[in-house]
Amino acid sequence: MIDLAELKVPGPTETELTKPFWAAAAEGRLLIQRCDDCGRTVFYPREICPHCWSARLVWADASGRGRLKSFSTIHKPGHPGWQPAAPYTVGLVELEEGPTMLSFILQGTEAPRVGKALVMQPTDIGGRVLPAFKIVNDSKKGDQS
Repeated sequence: MIDLAELKVPGPTETELTKPFWAAAAEGRLLIQRCDDCGRTVFYPREICPHCWSARLVWADASGRGRLKSFSTIHKPGHPGWQPAAPYTVGLVELEEGPTMLSFILQGTEAPRVGKALVMQPTDIGGRVLPAFKIVNDSKKGDQS
């Protein structure tokens, strides 16, 4: 298996708005926004709540748990830096808090399947810690390691 930290891939684009998200990711935490007016959670980072249009969005730690909503196994990456990792899987993760995010799905003992429980696993990808996810093994009920 390839060491993902050794990949020569471009990192995510960081803006003033997304700095808290990427800083938390570097610390191994998953940070999402919550609206102080309607109480709903939001991902990707935004300036206003897409549910009630409030500008009162605050950052909050997320549980790091979710379910696999959809996935794709990439055999021919769009960027040559990803070629050493191919085939690899990316998926839509429905977070326990509600929002859906696109993320790298780590290889494990079980094949990805829609509906599978996931847990965030901070992972060094290309020299930057990102919030990847791994499948919670059914044989270890309650154990998310």
